[in-house]
Amino acid sequence: MGYIEELRALVGHRPLLFVGSVVVIVNEKEEVLLQQRTFPSGAWGLPGGLMELGESTEEVARREVMEETGLTMGDLQLINVYSGSDQYIKAANGDEFYVVTIAYYTKEFSGSMVVDLEESIKFEFRAKCNLPDGIVKSHQKILQDYYKLAQ
Repeated sequence: MGYIEELRALVGHRPLLFVGSVVVIVNEKEEVLLQQRTFPSGAWGLPGGLMELGESTEEVARREVMEETGLTMGDLQLINVYSGSDQYIKAANGDEFYVVTIAYYTKEFSGSMVVDLEESIKFEFRAKCNLPDGIVKSHQKILQDYYKLAQ
């Protein structure tokens, strides 16, 4: 049982504050890697996840990307830190939380892509002009901010 599951066992559905990291992974064609997620069902987003005790935000980004995709990240560059009332989530099971998300980008990655079917339906590299419908709202903002940086 991980840190978050242990917390939930103690506090039930009460609102909690979590810290997480996501990564905009960019290939040589300037396409970004998107993850079609199992939760929320079928939604698209960026690979990443929540911090475990003792991790740095960069370590979270590297671990989560490795777990979800099998890819190893090279240099990570900060896009921004996202926090506030618009980062509130109420899960289908009633769990409430606010997330502080640290977003990075990289063009340096290696390894063979492997899909973790517990968390992902599939991964696709997509051009800015060909992004799918149904991208998680908070990840839409992160992508907009990345594209501003990349100009």
